[in-house]
This record gives sequence, C-alpha cells and structure tokens, in this order.
Amino acid sequence: MQPLRCVLRVQRALHWGPWASVSRLLLSTCGAHSRLHGTACPGAERQEDGVRKDFSSRLAAGPAFQHFLRNASASEEKPSFPEAEDPPPYLTADELRGRQRKVYLETYGCQMNVNDTEIAWSILQKSGYLRTSDLQEADVILLVTCSIREKAEQTIWNRLRQLKALKTKRLRSRGPLRIGILGCMAERLKEEILNREKMVDLLAGPDAYRDLPRLLAVTESGQQAANVLLSLDETYADVMPVQASPGATSAFVSIMRGCDNMCSYCIVPFTRGRERSRPVASILEEVRQLSEQGLKEVTLLGQNVNSFRDNSEIQFNNAVPTNLSRGFTTNYKTKQGGLRFAHLLDQVSRIDPEMRIRFTSPHPKDFPDEVLQLIGERDNICKQIHLPAQSGSSRVLEAMRRGYSREAYVELVHHIRESIPGVSLSSDFIAGFCGETEEDHLQTVSLLREVRYNIGFLFAYSMRQKTRAYHRLKDDVPEEVKLRRLEELITVFREEATKVNRSSVGRTELVLVEGLSKRSASDLCGRNDGNLKVIFPDVEMEDVASPGLRVRAQPGDYVLVKITSASSQTLKGHGLCRTTLKDSAAQR
Repeated sequence: MQPLRCVLRVQRALHWGPWASVSRLLLSTCGAHSRLHGTACPGAERQEDGVRKDFSSRLAAGPAFQHFLRNASASEEKPSFPEAEDPPPYLTADELRGRQRKVYLETYGCQMNVNDTEIAWSILQKSGYLRTSDLQEADVILLVTCSIREKAEQTIWNRLRQLKALKTKRLRSRGPLRIGILGCMAERLKEEILNREKMVDLLAGPDAYRDLPRLLAVTESGQQAANVLLSLDETYADVMPVQASPGATSAFVSIMRGCDNMCSYCIVPFTRGRERSRPVASILEEVRQLSEQGLKEVTLLGQNVNSFRDNSEIQFNNAVPTNLSRGFTTNYKTKQGGLRFAHLLDQVSRIDPEMRIRFTSPHPKDFPDEVLQLIGERDNICKQIHLPAQSGSSRVLEAMRRGYSREAYVELVHHIRESIPGVSLSSDFIAGFCGETEEDHLQTVSLLREVRYNIGFLFAYSMRQKTRAYHRLKDDVPEEVKLRRLEELITVFREEATKVNRSSVGRTELVLVEGLSKRSASDLCGRNDGNLKVIFPDVEMEDVASPGLRVRAQPGDYVLVKITSASSQTLKGHGLCRTTLKDSAAQR
C-alpha cells in the first residue's frame, strides 16, 4: 500500500514559534484523504480530468508529512510583517496567478466585513484577478458572511440556492464558476457548508484571506479547498485595503481583530479569534494614505476597538496598568503594557485636522478618562460614542457576562455627558435573552427612556452554538415573546430618539456631504458629528474660503446646515455655507 500523503500547509507567516506542532498545521486539499479540506467535487466535468490528473500526479510526488514537521520548528523570530511565501510544492507560480479571472464580491453583516472585503480584494488584485460588478460575467463569486444571528446565516443559505442555478448553467455554457464562502460563517460551520452545499468550492475564515490565491488555484483541479485556521497574530497590517467606491468620502480602517470578552451570548471570539492589535505605525500610514486620497472621514474598526493594545515593539511592553471605566470588570486577567487606544486616537487625529475620526465598536469597560478627555478636546474626533448596553437589567447583564451592572452603566453615561457636552450616544440591545423575565424587560425599557439614545440597534436573541449560553443556559423565552418585547423596545427607542433629535431644531450642524439623497435628486445627504443623517436642498450657497463666491456642495465638502425638522432617524434643514472643520467651530 502506498504511504498516506496529505497536503499540509505550514502557516509560516503566523510564526507560532515554540508552539509549532501538528496542531498548528493546516490540513488542506488532498483528494479523498480529508473530508473537510479535500472532498472531491462530485459534478466535475470531463474537461477538467486532465488538470486533475496532473494535479494528482504532482500531489503524489510532493512532500511527505515528515517534511512539514521539520519545517514547523524553523525560525521562531517574528518579523514585523509576514514573509512572502514560496508557492506550495503541489502548485506552480503560474497557477497561483489570477490570469485576469473576474471576481464578484458580496458583503453581508458588519463594518468589519466591509473592511475584510477590501482586504480580500487587495490580495486577489495583486495576484492578477479582476473585479466585476456583473454577476453574470464572474468567474469567481465570493460571499463575505456573518454569523452573529441565525437570520444572517439563513440569508447566505438562500443566496447559495440562487447561485446554484447560475453555476449549473455556467458548466454547460463555458468554464466552471467557482463559489467561495468567506468570513465568520465559514469559520463557524466549516465542513457543514461543504457537506450541505456541494456547489461551494472554497472556505476561508477571517484570518485566511492571504491564502485565497492558493485556495482558488486548488479549486481549478475540481477539488474543494478550505482554510479556517484562526491566528493569534494576523492583523493584515501590511495589506492596504482597496476602496470599492472611488468617489467615497469615508473609509474603514481596521486597527484590531478578535475579542477576549467572552460575553455568554456572543459568537465573535469563536469566529474571529483572540484579540490582537495592528502596530500603530501601520495604522497611521494607512490613514495618511487615505488623507492624501482626499477622504474626509475614517472609522477605526475592531470587535472591541477601544481595548486596542500595540505590543509589537519590546519598548511598548512596560508595566503600565490598564485603566477601566469605573465600576467595570473583565472576564480575563488584566493585561499590562502596550500602546493603548488613547495614544492611537491622539496620533490618528493629528494626521489631518480636516479629517473626521470615528471608532466602533467599543465596550463600555474601556472608556478611561484619558479617552473621554481626548474626544472632548479634538475638533476632528466626532462627539459620538457607541455604548452597547445589551440589557437594562443587572441580573441579565450578569448572565450575559458583561462585567457591569445597570448602575455602573448609567454612572458611565453621566460621566461621558459631563466630559463631552452635546455627545451623541448609540447602543445595542438584545430582547429575550435566556431567563429574561417581564420585569427584566421593563428595566430595559426604562433604561431606554432614562438614557435617550440618538441611535439604536435592537435585535431579538438568537442562540449560537459554541457560546457559553449555548452550553450553560436555556433559551427559554418563546419566540413570540422575544418579538413582542423587541417591538416594544423599538417603539420606545423611536419615541425617545425623536425627542432628543428634535432638540437640534433651530441649531446649526456641521455636515459632511456624502452625495445625493436616495429619495430626492434635488436634495443632498450627509451626516453630522453625531452620525445622524441630515437632508438639505442641493442649492448654491456661500463658500467661507472664498467670500462672495457661491457654490454647490459636493461629496466630501463640509456644510453648515440650519436644522428645521427631525425624526427618530433623520434631521432636515437648509445649507448656510460651505466651510471647513477648522472654521466651523467659530461659525456655529
């Protein structure tokens, strides 16, 4: 019998160091040897037989298992950026090239997925792929997915059923269409996707986008391919995301990945991995490039963005303690040292005084006074804070493992409003979490009325496998009760948000113009400092920089708008003049 050979790819770029072992190797496509990483595509056409035979012959002559065990214990020194890898022994350099094949990308879920799409495209573009917005002409379709709730995953299953007909039709008309699942759903479900939908050709988890050229090359032989290995240090720091919209006025900049909070309801630590932060220098360079391109707003992104901690340089690893918000605790041992979020926010805001800075999504525990003071002082750091509460009941918050009580949260709200006058607050809420009683629900209703948020994101609880709640709690709130409670929360939020937003009527707001309103070609749409949508007529107005000159505002311009009406989600008004961030403070 021939000795069993598997294609194993050592994640050299991750530099596991002393932990390198078989468990740190990625089992990948290897014919029938692996159900997850090498399941043969059952409907492969005859035209691919020659390619597959050639691939199989090179596979048989490739390196044995022992080869990778030797290489796995190589250098433990971690470079500042990942090394360029040689082609794997079973693929040629030419096969790794895209050869101008066209890629169609669809993005689902949060802002991190938008940024991930830009990272994935940057990697593929360098490998010779072209991007298309026409589904019909695509050679490769990649779905960047979300797993935060069951509904998000069901959307992808439905989309795959729609794409199945397109793939079948393509096999009859021309070359095969390759379909891939990227992101959190690939990480959570892994082989279940390949088993359930045979038409899926590849899986790539959030930390495997560098591997996309190899995975796509393998699928050309008729094999399925997957890389769902999570990393302890992948941040894509050396990958400059490619903006999908050339005329965009704003961009997302990922500063950290993963989450260590382990809230009992949340799947993120299991789909995105442990927290790791990009080096400050790489973030500042990306923001500088965006400023040079003329963008006027960047949003710093992370699953727990304000827990940022750059330990990339040894001199950063001092013993400075971590300051948390008063009354808040963590579910993990307190970390020490590193360059923290306040330092990063300070440096980013200095790059371009005319560029607005936002950040999301934070955790309430990571708002020490130095962060709040910086937001209050800098004109270009938006006076808007996302403060996810999740529930207004201390009992439910404890079951969620949020690390704070209702009382500590409300105290933080008061402290933020004292530190940053006029700050806009947004929040997340979950209706119907495990064990939530009617009294717990009413406490959440009362918190909405007490805090009066400008923006809210409210959802019914959806239990996720692998989470602590899945293993230790019971999803005992009936679905109809969840939905009823959710509707009540939405109603109360809208009532209070309308009251808060109406207080802006008569005021002058600085608005960054994004483009024409979707509802009227005669109106412009933009966002104010608090991230609320503002609609105003597209008419000529004065230009502060050129007295006597009347201009029409363009995307990327700052405009002072006098607010005349407000709803729970939108402000309306009329433009006064085109201005700058520097001049706007004196004019308001």
